[in-house]
Amino acid sequence: MTNALEAKGLWKSYGEKVVLKGIDLCVRQGDIFALLGVNGAGKTTALECIEGLRKYEKGTISVNGKIGIQLQSAALPAHIKGEEALRLFAKWNRKTPDASMLAALGVDAIAHKQYQEMSTGQKRRLHLALALICDPDIVFLDEPTAGLDIEGRISLHKYIRDLKAHGKTIILASHDMAEVESLCNSIAILRDGKIAFAGTVIALTEKIGKHYTIQIRTDQGLETYETDDIGPSLTAMLKSCQEKNAVIQDIRVDRGSLEQHFLKIAKGE
Repeated sequence: MTNALEAKGLWKSYGEKVVLKGIDLCVRQGDIFALLGVNGAGKTTALECIEGLRKYEKGTISVNGKIGIQLQSAALPAHIKGEEALRLFAKWNRKTPDASMLAALGVDAIAHKQYQEMSTGQKRRLHLALALICDPDIVFLDEPTAGLDIEGRISLHKYIRDLKAHGKTIILASHDMAEVESLCNSIAILRDGKIAFAGTVIALTEKIGKHYTIQIRTDQGLETYETDDIGPSLTAMLKSCQEKNAVIQDIRVDRGSLEQHFLKIAKGE
């Protein structure tokens, strides 16, 4: 499969502080990819270098296709209307805005609204529409659902999946692990300026272990256990309840979440 982008040996520093320490990234065409990391890990710097918004000292970056970038904030004039911003970006890109795209993102509803009057969610929709006007092959999304209500999040997730179905490559930055787990084919985790993990969510789970959480509620109270081997652990816990003459009222078993696995890698545990 063709790679949408590759970064090799990428180094970036701010004065004496080295932020990126020779990272390697590879994103396949048509994937939804997330770059993850705790605050200060270097993910924003890495994405800005790849997007061409920030210079780097060493390394190579190759991008296979046209890119569109949706940032968390945009330097749009306060009084510009949604339709005016769309016409301006369309003229720059010598494109006609896709009416179906605008309708899917709900931008028509804010066409006559000034930018300063828009809610955070409405601004996010407009930013994404502006990023898609050029019909990019690779779309960078920075916290795409921030400020959206549940209905808006569901609608936007569906649109992101539709973009993938049409062959677009999505590069995602998000703090919402449930969103990442739901949308992404592959992820990479940055830790202290280096790639600590790269692969699929399933591969991450296998690397860390299943990490189950078992809760048993009895007439004597609630007890919580963590384990990577659910069978023997559950058997031992039930035997313990029997020995204490505890009446079991409820048992709950939860598989380790992406957030738990992410924290183990990102914090070097």
